[in-house]
Amino acid sequence: MKLSRDGWAGLAVLAASLVLFALTLGLKPSPLVPIGPGFYPRLVLGLAAVLAAALVILDFLKTKKPEPLPRVNYAAVVLHFAVFAAYVVALPWVGFRIATVVYIAAANALLEPPKNARGWLRVALLALIAGAVVYFAFEHYLTVLLPRGRWTDF
Repeated sequence: MKLSRDGWAGLAVLAASLVLFALTLGLKPSPLVPIGPGFYPRLVLGLAAVLAAALVILDFLKTKKPEPLPRVNYAAVVLHFAVFAAYVVALPWVGFRIATVVYIAAANALLEPPKNARGWLRVALLALIAGAVVYFAFEHYLTVLLPRGRWTDF
């Protein structure tokens, strides 16, 4: 059976993941921390390799022909990149917490524009909850210092 574009993409990601995974094996462990510098890259690359292998296997097992892709909206893609660029520019000025919540809300509203007050409430709650989860995961669990805003010191 012939590989589709998904199968070829899976093979490319699998090969890249395995090469990069092999390169992480040369990282020297640090005596200061229990988890070495290669732990998280190996975790991510291992997961990418497993998912890529699953994609290749599922592509081999697939019997029906794929449906054509929907029409692409390039303006929406450019708009999302612009919103992300604004987020990156805003990070040092307003800080991670505020910029992230605003970015998540804007991206969510762009993906599926809310039609009523309940939809806007959903956007706001999703942005607040996701921003809080990301903040606490990085700041408290992973102890990564996130940018504080020059304007807000928050």
